[in-house]
Amino acid sequence: MRGVTLGRPDAPAVADADLDVAAGEILTVVGPSGCGKSTLLRTLAGLLPALDGTVEQDGRPVTGPGADRALVFQEDALLPWRTLRGNVELPLAVRGLPRAERRARAEAWLGRVGLGAYSAQLPHRVSGGQRQRAQLARALAGSPRAVLMDEPFGALDAQTRAGMQDLLVDVLHGTGPTVVFVTHDVDEALFLGDRVALIGSGRLVAVRDVPRPRERAAYDDPARVALRRAILTSLGT
Repeated sequence: MRGVTLGRPDAPAVADADLDVAAGEILTVVGPSGCGKSTLLRTLAGLLPALDGTVEQDGRPVTGPGADRALVFQEDALLPWRTLRGNVELPLAVRGLPRAERRARAEAWLGRVGLGAYSAQLPHRVSGGQRQRAQLARALAGSPRAVLMDEPFGALDAQTRAGMQDLLVDVLHGTGPTVVFVTHDVDEALFLGDRVALIGSGRLVAVRDVPRPRERAAYDDPARVALRRAILTSLGT
């Protein structure tokens, strides 16, 4: 993004933002409610045009949605009349993959997210965490270049949320997509992100590298504690 202004013409959310997201990285985006995080994500997805500036992917302007960009929302958005396997197969069917290939790919991804035994279940027969696992499988089954995630774990309880964070890191290992992950939770942003972008007061405040290793035990690492404090200070919380 170069010199991008986001939002509605009568109410811009973020002004004059410059942002590069490297191939294969996880960029987390944090900020207070209503600051423009979701607007940023929808602009990257091609669902919402920028008011000003340029948005490009691999040197090409983003002018609309594309099959190489997958969206994952807080609401699981699974079709209630399709099984979990059927939901994962759906975008593959839209792309015209043969039935046997899309079924095999759906089964493989459901197995990878721990739902192999539930592939024939309807969404209402499984838990919220399992539905989010299915949504993640659906997003990744099509081998997208980028996965754009809008607070996908926000409605989950703490234990399930931590499990989904671990699962996301695990399933992304070796698969290669670029991830932009919006959250209001600073600790989630620091655990998942290779870098974290801060949005507040109508602007992109900063983009900071996150110390590694990515481990729960590193929560009290001095560098991570200092970064967490700096982020909270920058966001005015």
